[in-house]
Amino acid sequence: MADTQHKRQNTAGKVPVATPIVGPSGMVSLETALTAAIGAKIRLQTVAPASRTLEGTLFTVSPALNLLTLTTSTTPITEASTYHILPISALQSFNLVSLPSPTVPLPPLPALDHSALQSRLESTMARLKAEEARKGKGVSREAQEIFDRISRTLPTRWEGKDIIVSDAVVIEAPYRPEDCKAGTGAAKESLTRVKKVLEIERKKLLEKTSAARPAIPAAVPLTGPRKGG
Repeated sequence: MADTQHKRQNTAGKVPVATPIVGPSGMVSLETALTAAIGAKIRLQTVAPASRTLEGTLFTVSPALNLLTLTTSTTPITEASTYHILPISALQSFNLVSLPSPTVPLPPLPALDHSALQSRLESTMARLKAEEARKGKGVSREAQEIFDRISRTLPTRWEGKDIIVSDAVVIEAPYRPEDCKAGTGAAKESLTRVKKVLEIERKKLLEKTSAARPAIPAAVPLTGPRKGG
């Protein structure tokens, strides 16, 4: 009874200590070790082929996203500090350089500029849509290359499998000068110009294709000894 009372007195008022999660081998997981080091100065090394060594303050760790944030600024951490966001899986090792200072709290993350993000998103979407519109659907590689070459000189777009140039001339398959047709109200000069550009680009394309083909070696006659003298 006395032993029981003595144990209760010894344990009274003590704060329980958190036990880190350990793996089957008894080793603490990398995510757990990194989380415990938030605010400390660490030196980490990433895996090959882009192996590099970084030293700075561990700002935050997100095991759910498999990411960590490290600031390498030597001055006190502010919103203008340099931050590196790295995948946790890209770490080869990390060493604790110094413990965090309990008197200097880490600043909050800077606020996101939602207007700038929305503008960037819209700009990216517009660019991707424009790139997609430049790709012909169900056309040959040669047709696409002809389109790309003409579009360097004249405004060009696809309409089905037809190439529309300057909204005035239609080039139908197989995309030869004689396949050019003037649209409604198009000037004769526009048709002549498009035909000339198409003729030049097809010639360049033919030269490029011919140069890319491997040369066939000439047959070498056999010069062995003749039979029968």
